[in-house]
Amino acid sequence: MNSQHKLINEKYADLYDNYYGKNEWLDKKRELSAIDSARNIISAEKKSSNLSLLDVGAGDGNVLSKLSGSGIFNKMVALEISDSGIERIKLRNISELVDIQKFNGYQISFKNKEFDLGIAIHVLEHVEHERLFLGELGRVSKKVLIEVPLEHGFNIHRAILNGKKTGHINFYTIETLISLLESSGFKIIDSKVVSPSIEYEQLLYGTLKGKIKNNIRNILLKFFPTIAPKFLTFNGHVYCECPE
Repeated sequence: MNSQHKLINEKYADLYDNYYGKNEWLDKKRELSAIDSARNIISAEKKSSNLSLLDVGAGDGNVLSKLSGSGIFNKMVALEISDSGIERIKLRNISELVDIQKFNGYQISFKNKEFDLGIAIHVLEHVEHERLFLGELGRVSKKVLIEVPLEHGFNIHRAILNGKKTGHINFYTIETLISLLESSGFKIIDSKVVSPSIEYEQLLYGTLKGKIKNNIRNILLKFFPTIAPKFLTFNGHVYCECPE
């Protein structure tokens, strides 16, 4: 594969190779985030059952673990770029998980429309060539659900600095995310901006401060939905039909 088509350049290779299982606090943070993500996936497919699911950039398998037992998915496949993530996924023994593959960033070794739903949860912000990635995800999926942090507000400079620590190289608003998907041929079914859970914010900021921050975030989002994401970070979820 040509070097320009790698998911990550050499600068981030070591970061992702050893990303998981090294820090108990970060593991807990990812677990709480996965609870929120799984809740939104289940809400999107709540009327469905016996679906096949492809999780691209599955991380340590937290989202798959939270989706297991929901009754919606009877076949799950995980693609992950990180060896440490793959090892963590294997340890979970998820009953619906039928395959785990090492992902090279863009090439997915499944046939067209093999999966009912493809998900990329907090992945797109790491991807160097977004449309190449989305094109391949859309090729093998009938529908997709994308989740990213919405960081492109007035605090974008701070987001960029913090992103260097975690490999974030793309920064979105809900509008730019929708535009990216539509211009890549996807048809939007639903989109929403959501706050992280109170448990997540209490882990980050402490019991009292986390509760206050969560209340402020939810109030601002309720009454000023277009302005709030310019000041604070939220999560963006977009659920789409894939191109034919």
